[in-house]
Amino acid sequence: MTRNTHLQISSDPFSTSETAEYTKLVRMGDTSASYIHMVQHLIEKCLIFRMSKDECMEALSKHANIKPVITSTVWNELEKENREFFESYSETSQLIQKIISDHKANSSDSDDHK
Repeated sequence: MTRNTHLQISSDPFSTSETAEYTKLVRMGDTSASYIHMVQHLIEKCLIFRMSKDECMEALSKHANIKPVITSTVWNELEKENREFFESYSETSQLIQKIISDHKANSSDSDDHK
């Protein structure tokens, strides 16, 4: 028998069934450590979807009922522990935004010449 060892990522980072499963696990253990681990896992999903800290706080508040202050605190701790990753993440995010902005400006310029 072979086991599927591939990481599966849902297109909806906060699918109800997955969030419900984590919530159930947290309630079973009912510890702050497991809750923080759940928040960390959801933040990691936000990072996969290239979300900013503010976007992540909003998404977790809306889809997982996690207070923004909790998301912010866990995010800040992750930044402290993974400084190089977050510096690279920030630089890449800024580069992506610049490319998008430049593309929009170029598209607007070409529309003006029609």
